[in-house]
Amino acid sequence: MVGSALAFIFFAANYDSSTIIAINIGTVKKPCSLDLVISAPELRRMLGNRNLLTVDTRSYSDYADSHIPGAVNIDLMQFHWIDTSKQGIEQFNKQTKILLSNIGISKDKFVVFYDDVSGSSAARGVWLLLYFSHAKVAMLDGGLNRWKAEGYKTETKTHPFVHSSFSGSPDPKILADFARVKSAIKKKKTILLDARSKDEYDGSVIRAAHAGHIPTAVNIDWNDNLEQDAFKSTERLEQMYKNIPKDAEVIPYCQGGYRAANSFVVLKMLGYKNVRMYLGSWGEWGNRLDLPVELSRK
Repeated sequence: MVGSALAFIFFAANYDSSTIIAINIGTVKKPCSLDLVISAPELRRMLGNRNLLTVDTRSYSDYADSHIPGAVNIDLMQFHWIDTSKQGIEQFNKQTKILLSNIGISKDKFVVFYDDVSGSSAARGVWLLLYFSHAKVAMLDGGLNRWKAEGYKTETKTHPFVHSSFSGSPDPKILADFARVKSAIKKKKTILLDARSKDEYDGSVIRAAHAGHIPTAVNIDWNDNLEQDAFKSTERLEQMYKNIPKDAEVIPYCQGGYRAANSFVVLKMLGYKNVRMYLGSWGEWGNRLDLPVELSRK
């Protein structure tokens, strides 16, 4: 995966629930990491705080058109990674720390990621920081669409990154590699959660060398987590995921680890303790001829 590593270096170098416990972030009070979603009114009250870093995860063209005041921009869709070999994970850790340093994330920052809706890019940002043991993170529920609907101001002024030396340590307990997923197929206590569309799951839509899904995986489309751009109520999400035991190890995956990140956020908010996102997802699994697949097409 040399190409992936080079992509990380190029982009980084070229950019100048359960019980909620309140914690103090500078002068900002925000719930602990179990509360991974923030509302537009809550974020509006935080604007201007020196320990707040708001990150627009959309494309630069969308950011330049309008964004939340003070937000910096990084198109997280450009930083996918599908190599979960030992060497691949080592490079992912190295290059992602460069990226997070260039964005300006430090231990004191409370970071809010957003895109147009409660989407996959913002959720990927949340997962990234949790993976690097940075619990002061949330995503904006409803994204920029909800922000605008609330009548809050936007701006077109761009904001440069203020470089930091990010020092977060990887937490292997929330990441799954292909080897762990392969062993999980035979474990009754592990649920593989396919967050892709039904057509991708059953093999009607082919986006890799193989069609179909990882054997034993259940399919809950990440889009079903949302309603009118924002996350559904806790009660409705609980109903959606009721067949997945709370004490199970759950491994969500998708095509590239973005939609799965959205499902990861939902599961953590619902109180699932043991959730690992399969970073490589179908982009890795479906392109490896040595790994098993299942088809559901009739």
